[in-house]
Parts: sequence; structure tokens; C-alpha cells
Amino acid sequence: MESRRVAQSLNIQTELIMPAHTNPIGNLMGGHLLSWMDVCAGISAIKHCSGISVTASLDNVSFKLPIKMGDIVVLKSFVTRAFTTSMEVICEVFIKNIKTLEEVKSHEAFFTFVGLDFEGKPIQCPAALPETDREKKLHEDALKRRELRLINAGKMNVKDSVYLRKEFLKDVDDGVAVI
Repeated sequence: MESRRVAQSLNIQTELIMPAHTNPIGNLMGGHLLSWMDVCAGISAIKHCSGISVTASLDNVSFKLPIKMGDIVVLKSFVTRAFTTSMEVICEVFIKNIKTLEEVKSHEAFFTFVGLDFEGKPIQCPAALPETDREKKLHEDALKRRELRLINAGKMNVKDSVYLRKEFLKDVDDGVAVI
């Protein structure tokens, strides 16, 4: 299977924050933002694997800046790394100033998607080929994030970790970990 450049999975979506998207104090409700992020990241996954993609997980999302009614929101996503049947996708959210057109990053999250065929069975995903320094760094760090997800989900033991073991286990004596 041929690899695909990370840039080929880039997806950019734009939203205008309207009254129906906001809470009583005029801020965007988090559920709307999470839904938009999931769709944006999902399209990147679909573009990468050329098939159906379903959300498997979403890492932590911190709401750093309020997004106000009337703001323009730009969502940008791309695949950072592909594994056998899954892909990690970063989705970044920017608030765009209407006057200056300057974009300020307000949110970021990593999603995991699984590629499926049209019968709902997992398919092999092509490798993601990073080209820029940033893409290369995200690609490399994806292994650590993946192990952390697997540990948090109870699918991997810390002692079996290749990349996070040293960070989690302070001392390992005869196979006994001291945390």
C-alpha cells in the first residue's frame, strides 16, 4: 500500500457563530464546537484512507478562549500518523478577527479514527508521510500519544510501553515497578 502525504488529508472548515450556537452569555456552546471538530477531523481521515472513518477516541479538549457570537471560526485538521487500521488526526480551532483577518488559536485536540470498508470491517490505512518539520514532530510524538491512549483504555500495561515506560516508571527493579 502506498503512503500518502500528510498535506493530502488537510481539511479546512469555516463557521460563523450565530445566536443558535451560543449560550445565554453569547459564547459558543462546547457541544457545537466538538461536533464541528469531529466532522472536520473525520473528513481528514476519510481523505487519508479513501473509505469510511469512524471516531474511536478524542483526547482532552481544553476550552482556552471563549468564542463569541459573530466570530468566525476556522477549523483545520490533518492526519498526523496512520497505524494499521487507525489514524491520529489533529484538529485545531482558530478564531478569525473580522477586521484584521488575524487568526488566534483557541483549541486543539487529537482524534483517533478507524478506517472501515463499506461492510463496516476495518481496513488497512496507508502510512502518513510527513514533510514539514511540524508534521514530522507530530508524526513522531503520535507514538507516545497512542501508547497513552491504550494505557488509559486499559488495552496496554505501562510496563509494555516502548515510549512512555521511562516517563511513568521511576524505578524498575527485577520487573517490579515503583511509581
